[in-house]
Amino acid sequence: MDQLHIKYQELLTYLKSLNSVAVAFSGGVDSTFLLHAAREALGTNLIAVTARSLSFPERELKEATLFAGNNAIEHYIVDSEELDIEGFSNNPKNRCYLCKSELFTKIRDLAEAKCITAILEASNIDDNGDYRPGLIAVKELGIHSPLRHIGFTKPEIRELSKEFDLPTWNKPSFACLSSRFPYGESITPERLIMIDKAEQYLLELGIWQVRVRIHNNLARIETDEKGFTILLNADTRNQLYEEFRKIGFTYVSLDLQGYRTGSMNETLSTKEMNYGLNY
Repeated sequence: MDQLHIKYQELLTYLKSLNSVAVAFSGGVDSTFLLHAAREALGTNLIAVTARSLSFPERELKEATLFAGNNAIEHYIVDSEELDIEGFSNNPKNRCYLCKSELFTKIRDLAEAKCITAILEASNIDDNGDYRPGLIAVKELGIHSPLRHIGFTKPEIRELSKEFDLPTWNKPSFACLSSRFPYGESITPERLIMIDKAEQYLLELGIWQVRVRIHNNLARIETDEKGFTILLNADTRNQLYEEFRKIGFTYVSLDLQGYRTGSMNETLSTKEMNYGLNY
């Protein structure tokens, strides 16, 4: 048995030791892999919990619901509207902490009602290298992070997901739509809807790895090399510009550095970046 499969067996052993679990399930690469492992380790002694909010596109909710249904996993959807949290719409630098505190408190309440002994979230060790104040909430509330505990990287999760025939093995990374705003710029329902529509349009063009960052009335598109190639076509760019104008943007730009996670954190100081790391 190679080292990756040994690591997976360690994950199953860890999960079995928890007896029963509630998995925070977004339908993304990491949480789908974790839910699959939990199902293998614990059978029916688990539930999946997905948050519903304006920051979470309907397409993602549908995919999560479909996966849970296809695998006969008991699935709950909790309303967790971040904009209702005091101060969240002001988009402070600890925005993610406010969100995770509220969400995991709701999952904890549901887990207690269902006599579930542990709550799981799906961050991996690659997440330790970015500004993630939400991990402080994870620690404070006693949430388990099995993939970080065992030491899984994102590429390892994708490799095993492909082997297990999980539909998410090559799914692009996704983060909540609130992460598209610069810190301090107000998050509103209307602007979240604008971002969702803009990214959905790009997905329909075949641009899968993409972020639409919003700066007042300007849309800054981050994408990968495939996306750049698609946007080399003048007709495509003109159509995109007209569509974004209809959505509500005045200006549309293409970020020459391309797609990268956490680009809004590039404005933070070293001290601020250290807040929320390595939890």
